[in-house]
Amino acid sequence: EERVELICGEIVPMAPIGKPHAVGLRRVDRILQKALEGVAIVSAQNPIHLGPYSEPEPDLAVLRLKEDEYLSEHPEPGDILLVVEIADTTLSHDKQVKTLLYAQASIPETWIMNLVDDCIEAFTGPGPEGYANHAVYRRGDRISPSTLPDVDFAVDDLLPPVVEDSERLEEEGSN
Repeated sequence: EERVELICGEIVPMAPIGKPHAVGLRRVDRILQKALEGVAIVSAQNPIHLGPYSEPEPDLAVLRLKEDEYLSEHPEPGDILLVVEIADTTLSHDKQVKTLLYAQASIPETWIMNLVDDCIEAFTGPGPEGYANHAVYRRGDRISPSTLPDVDFAVDDLLPPVVEDSERLEEEGSN
């Protein structure tokens, strides 16, 4: 019953999911599902197979369309267009361990929804030493997956609302 994932041959416990993480996941999942319907499969918190010793469960993976929707096998690097990790308490692990793992597996792009610094960090140009490119997108910016350049998203729509905004919405809802 414990939430774990296989990283480089080690079974690693996954951190509990807090409210900001859960809200971020729901938002980005809903927005990507809507924008990519018929273009790609959006898979939330499911395993991806990165070799015999690594089967992480990213918060989201955007996958190439496949008729059986990966019933025959978990997605492998060639199937994966984008990985999204939502990070607050796991920020350093996601940036240091997971991005390196994804880059070494040749996943073309990884986004970290950095809830600590209220931004999205995009990593592209995968290689054995990690990703060659790192860009930071803040509220007011737009972001587009390099593998799906015809779709783009407002960073404000993907990130959870800032605390002041959610408190204001609660107050308006109670009036």
